[in-house]
Amino acid sequence: MSGIQDAARERAREVLTDYGSLKSPVAVEKIIKRRDIRVQFSPLDQELSGMALVKDGVAVIGVNALHHPNRQRFTMAHELGHHVMHREYIEGAVHVDKGFTILRRDTLAAQGTDRMEIEANAFASELLIPRDLLEPIIGTGDFDLDDVDRLQSIAKKFKVSLSALQYRLLAFT
Repeated sequence: MSGIQDAARERAREVLTDYGSLKSPVAVEKIIKRRDIRVQFSPLDQELSGMALVKDGVAVIGVNALHHPNRQRFTMAHELGHHVMHREYIEGAVHVDKGFTILRRDTLAAQGTDRMEIEANAFASELLIPRDLLEPIIGTGDFDLDDVDRLQSIAKKFKVSLSALQYRLLAFT
């Protein structure tokens, strides 16, 4: 699966390059709006993280307004990944993500076999925690993955959850 994750991360880097500003925290909502995609926040069922759709030429990302702001950022980045990489699947249909973040709750995701979700997660993690911003922080040497205080500090800088940061760091090992 590494190849599809690498390709998804490369697509995220292209989106960041097109946006033209690389600083943390990454302005994910501005990036989305600049791509002419509407973001709608609505209170949804707790299990529903977000959705992506294109209907009558209008691209939309729906985000659960009841979730933590860091979760919302990941949801927006994840759904943007679907718009960038899977647009043909969301044209005229609603793509719904239930609890996709790092450990999805459904059987397919637990098996790690849903290619589109794997790609969207890799895209989101690179978009929110770009290699070019992360590498200077963690260096290339002996970064302690068990230093929870340090990890939480880094996660706060990027406005992501600790688990999102840990997921992203897996790409460095």
